[in-house]
Amino acid sequence: MEELIKTLHEGGYSCVIQQGNVIRTFTQRGVNDLYALLTEEPHFLRGASVADKVIGKAAAALLVAGGIKELYTGVISNGALELLAQAGIPTAYDKKVPYIINRTHTDRCPLEKRCAEATSAAECLPLIASFVEEMKLRSHV
Repeated sequence: MEELIKTLHEGGYSCVIQQGNVIRTFTQRGVNDLYALLTEEPHFLRGASVADKVIGKAAAALLVAGGIKELYTGVISNGALELLAQAGIPTAYDKKVPYIINRTHTDRCPLEKRCAEATSAAECLPLIASFVEEMKLRSHV
């Protein structure tokens, strides 16, 4: 995990994931990379070690659904930590916050809001999927 954390910070990545001997780096904002992995390459998450800059409840739900082995994050929300603890995923973090804020620092992250009432990763997944699809439609307009 130390190598992943070092790579995360020194490389300026949003996420670094190790599956076996393979280490991959990611740079997209929000949950885009994790959502793509879960839907297109779920085998890469199963049993993986993950280092990520920020984990909110939606990102945690994707990691739980993906079956990761362990997580380090710089910032984690209370809701995210609860989901990871329910799943028994060892989680190390630098800072715990009540919730993740949006990019403009004016409100809660939209996915944090959407998943606020969900009590499990499974409940979060359709909420995340609909959000990702909405964002894709907006970007094509």
